Amino acid sequence: MRDILNTITKWWESGETFGLATVVRTFRSAPRDPGAALAVAPGGEVIGSVSGGCVEGAVYELSTEVSASGHPVLQTYGVSDDDAFAVGLTCGGILDIFVEPVSRQRFPELGDIAAAVDRGEPVAVATVISGPGQIGARRVIWDDDGRPSTGSLGAGERLDAAVDDDVRGMLAQGLTGIRRYGEHGERRGDELSVFVNSFAPPPRMFVFGAIDFAAAVARVGKFLGYHVTVCDARPVFATRSRFPDADEVIVDWPHRFLAGAEVDARTVICVLTHDPKFDVPVLEVALRTPAGYIGAMGSRRTHEDRLERLRAVGMTEPELARLRSPIGLDLGARTPEETAVSIAAELIQLRWGGTGRALTQTEGRIHHETAHA
Repeated sequence: MRDILNTITKWWESGETFGLATVVRTFRSAPRDPGAALAVAPGGEVIGSVSGGCVEGAVYELSTEVSASGHPVLQTYGVSDDDAFAVGLTCGGILDIFVEPVSRQRFPELGDIAAAVDRGEPVAVATVISGPGQIGARRVIWDDDGRPSTGSLGAGERLDAAVDDDVRGMLAQGLTGIRRYGEHGERRGDELSVFVNSFAPPPRMFVFGAIDFAAAVARVGKFLGYHVTVCDARPVFATRSRFPDADEVIVDWPHRFLAGAEVDARTVICVLTHDPKFDVPVLEVALRTPAGYIGAMGSRRTHEDRLERLRAVGMTEPELARLRSPIGLDLGARTPEETAVSIAAELIQLRWGGTGRALTQTEGRIHHETAHA
């Protein structure tokens, strides 16, 4: 829903009631992930997508009906036996879509949520989508900063407390999905389904080395949704004009900056300096962080020399095994832009567990079930 949040917040501010359809669960080769959303304004304007086109028409009609009736609906869309192009998913996947009416009265926290997302503050919305509880009951869980959760899921304090604990763990990992509980909040039950839509801050990408390759990597990183920081110790190279796509351009020694930066399992670190006095110190720091991806540019000869230098400063073999160098997938890339695409391809491959092979050479489903990291 993040990509349509600004627009639907304006509808909400105007006092309109509109239908909001959200993908809550997918099976097989579904085209969109949980959290993808489509909204329909009273005048018929539509924004967003839940299927890339396959069932948009049917979801549009259902959203209009739900907006008028005021009753939320959980709807499953799969392949139509008679005519897959009519309503079903031609890709063979299955989508569960939750459609709900939204207005200032029904969703009073939406404005605060939009403001938090703009500030980069973690927040999640938990909604009952099926079970014995009140369908559509909603609870907003803020990051663990002392701000209390708002709203109730309608099945008592036990459920609310269990959801609060689980959602904060999901927020830390940027996860969106369904959690199941017993009728009264028991964690071992499965009668009640709660969809958790996490609005975690964008994952971070640190690009070290203010070179032309870094500009291309910053551009593609921003395109993929990362908060991109470019860092170099040379002020003549690390300038805003050279890196207009980066969120931040930092003039500092890379290892010193990284030692004080916030790094988590979603963080990507790209070391593009291929200069020992820069890349060995920053990799020594990087390989001891929980970053999900650490890659370094350079030839195979440069890589072997770099490994020896890192061993000399005490890096262990398990630590060195985390380093992806030469960086990127083997696409035959030569230009900065092509190299950036090869790095992006490796990030996508690692996230979703792809093979990196041409799809014409593979069999089975195209989309993998879950992200790896």
